[in-house]
Amino acid sequence: MGAFDPETMTLPRFYCPGEIAAGRIIELPANAAHHAARVLRLEQGDQITLFNGSGGEFLAIIARIDKSGAMVAVEKQLDIERESPLNITLVQAVCASEKMDWIMQKAVELGVSRIQPITTSRSVVRLSGERADKRMRHWQQIVTSACEQCGRNHLPQVLPLLSLPEWLGGQMTGRKNSRDGAPGNLCFMLSPTAEKGLRDFPGVATVAALTLLVGPEGGFAPEEEAAARATGFVPLRLGGRILRTETAALAAVAALQALWGDC
Repeated sequence: MGAFDPETMTLPRFYCPGEIAAGRIIELPANAAHHAARVLRLEQGDQITLFNGSGGEFLAIIARIDKSGAMVAVEKQLDIERESPLNITLVQAVCASEKMDWIMQKAVELGVSRIQPITTSRSVVRLSGERADKRMRHWQQIVTSACEQCGRNHLPQVLPLLSLPEWLGGQMTGRKNSRDGAPGNLCFMLSPTAEKGLRDFPGVATVAALTLLVGPEGGFAPEEEAAARATGFVPLRLGGRILRTETAALAAVAALQALWGDC
């Protein structure tokens, strides 16, 4: 199993949910077929890569492509993964749509395992009902497209939208029910007033899983920071400058990957 295979990395990649197996003829999803035909101008006989989000990828050849859709012949399965050894959960306060889209896309490229959107007392964006459902579907599509682009064969989870108190309550319950203390797991909360930076954790040689909590444009309210601390989150600063929420999240993920991941 390798992280790079020149045979497939340069080929167009398409997410194709459902079972994929060598020797089968399958139909591409409508959006993938449209992109293949109208945007990439692919033709019969062209090679592509398929993945279904469950791991591994498949080499396939376009058997038919036209306005009505595309059929592909699956040639072989390739046991290739490009996941980081560091399991990162990004807990991101919902921010303006373009910023949130950017965070979602780049977090996937940087190797985040799951994304938990939350609302806080200072959140500018408020989502509920059908609007929240629509935004969740939109975020999942961004995650899927990012996986197509960056080569990941496992789709990161976009977890249901929760308020910060709801999410912290679930974390507290999970810790009480856990049979062990989850050694090797770290919980960081980004804060420009924190006393510690990443260089203050030199004794942590290896980390298996990590949760990163990032606030909205206006930051966390004092009572929210206190609640996060009570749940076990360690305040963390990134240098002496105040970063925008979309900058902070991605800078932190990149730094964490450099320390304990695969960067």
